[in-house]
Parts: sequence; structure tokens; C-alpha cells
Amino acid sequence: MRGAARPARACLRAIGMLILACDLRAGGPLALHLIIGNKNYSSWSLRPWFAMKVAGIAFEETVISLEAPDFKSRLKALSGADKVPALVDSDTRVWESLAILEYLAEKFPAAALWPRDPAARAHARAIASEMHAGFQALRQQLPMNVRRPVVARALDAAAAADVARIDAIWNECRARFGGGGPYLYGAFTAADAMYAPVVSRFHTYAVEVGAAATAYTRAIMASPAWSEWRAAARREPWVLPQDEVDWPDVRRE
Repeated sequence: MRGAARPARACLRAIGMLILACDLRAGGPLALHLIIGNKNYSSWSLRPWFAMKVAGIAFEETVISLEAPDFKSRLKALSGADKVPALVDSDTRVWESLAILEYLAEKFPAAALWPRDPAARAHARAIASEMHAGFQALRQQLPMNVRRPVVARALDAAAAADVARIDAIWNECRARFGGGGPYLYGAFTAADAMYAPVVSRFHTYAVEVGAAATAYTRAIMASPAWSEWRAAARREPWVLPQDEVDWPDVRRE
């Protein structure tokens, strides 16, 4: 038994301040542990967190403010990129939001984080990848800021083109694969998790989209997981001035 305990003790020493501990009370293996940035600002962190909550996948979380002086040092043991989100599953480390979603889809097949139909699944992976790699103008002009009062912001041509493309994606998904369900492919999938930060941005900056896209944003925001994230974001003490665009005097409610 002493030999069996050594990996757990080594894990605790390596993770240190993150408290990525073995579940000693139950005598079981390491729980899934998700390390994320500020809930008010970290769009990348929202994706796997939201997916795991909606899918009912149990996990522990650690929040590290994006401007914390020791941010990179605390992430170094978990992510070669020194960025959030990062997922710890025993001795497995996964970073990048889309990679985490793929890992969860394989580990929890019953959660159906990708559509079961091959054509829908291929389409979902394509639009998830498009989100992961694209829409830079939208990201820059409309940074995620959950606490920000809902006030419209003028968009340049590049950001407006991004909005139009996302509106078209959502419409196509719901028309081709939605089957009358509330999400992009009817039931909730990883694609919805990938676009959840866009829903937040569209709401915060009062971005106008078509009727189908508006219904979709309302469905995402009606989720209990969404309410949980938003409530936690509003309680956070941190303010990152660079993400307080057009609202520099924002204060906590």
C-alpha cells in the first residue's frame, strides 16, 4: 500500500497551489479538475466548463485571474502553452478548449458531445474548428465581459462580417440538423459549447442577428449552467481595464 500511495503524493507536490488532489476521502482516483481564468472575461474557459455542466460531468475547478503575477508559473505544470483552460484527469493533462472537448467526448461517450449522425458530426466539428481558429475581428472588438451593462458597440466591416458569418452558421445548423431542438444540432453538443462565448458577446453588446439566431441565444442563456457562470462572474473582484471597452467606469453590482 505504501508503494501505491507514492503516485498520489507526487501528484500533490507537483500541482501544489492548484490543489489538484486525489479524492482521499473516497479512496478513489483523481477527479477531473478544470483550471480556468476569470469567469467574467475568459471566453476560452467558458467552453469546457459549460459543456461539462450541461452534460452532467462532475469536476472540480480552480479559477486563476488572467492578470495574476503567478499566472504562468501556476499553469506551467499543466499546460505547455501556460494558458487556460487546462484539464487534469489523473496523470493526463489537456489544454486548449477544443482539445478538452474532444477528450471529454471520448471519455464520456454517453454524454454525446458530438452528434451521433456522421454528417451532422462532421459538420459540427467543422464549425467548431472555424470558431476555434477564426473571428478575430469580433473577438478584438467585442471582448467577453459578463458584468458589462448591455450597451451596443459600433462594429467595423470585419467584425460585422464575422457576425454575419456566425448568424449564417447558426441558421444552417438549426435548419439542417436542429430537428426542432433548441440547440445547433437539436440536443446540446460541443459545438454549442464552442459558440457559448459568442452568445455572451452578442448579448452584452446588443448585436442584432436573425430570428433563428436570436432564439438560439435565448436557449443557451436559459440553461442553468449559464446562470451559474454569470452569477459567479458578477461576484468576481477582478477588473481588467483592457476588456472594459466603451465602459471604462464599470463597477461591481
